[in-house]
Amino acid sequence: MTPWLAYCDGSAVPNPGRIGLGAVFTEPDGTRHTLSHAARESGCNNEAELRALLATLHELKLRGADTLRIHCDNSVVVEQVGSRTARPIPRLAALFDEARALLDSFDQATLVWIPRHRNAEADALARAALGLDCDRVVKPAGKRRQRNA
Repeated sequence: MTPWLAYCDGSAVPNPGRIGLGAVFTEPDGTRHTLSHAARESGCNNEAELRALLATLHELKLRGADTLRIHCDNSVVVEQVGSRTARPIPRLAALFDEARALLDSFDQATLVWIPRHRNAEADALARAALGLDCDRVVKPAGKRRQRNA
């Protein structure tokens, strides 16, 4: 069975601060959907990433997905959700438990880590949910060459 594919990302601005959630998911037939909204809660970057994963899982459940592969660029989230023996983060333990239970509710669900540069669209959606100009935020300021007059 062909899985739904999802890419999710969260953003906390400042860190900790307001949380934006973003996701891109594709149905087995190729139909694409996006998710972009600000969370009611504020928190750190790990909480933002975890809340983005939860929002994505809830949306996929509502759309009737049963087999899925989710991509996340936060190694802490992937490690914590994927391993029941990972050293817990007490403040986020209930959210990690919720994510594990939700993942287990699908027929087949895989959560994989990807490098940040492969998650640019979900990142842009998370930042857009906070009203941030993605070009201004994502691109680092470089040194400019000075011209001699």
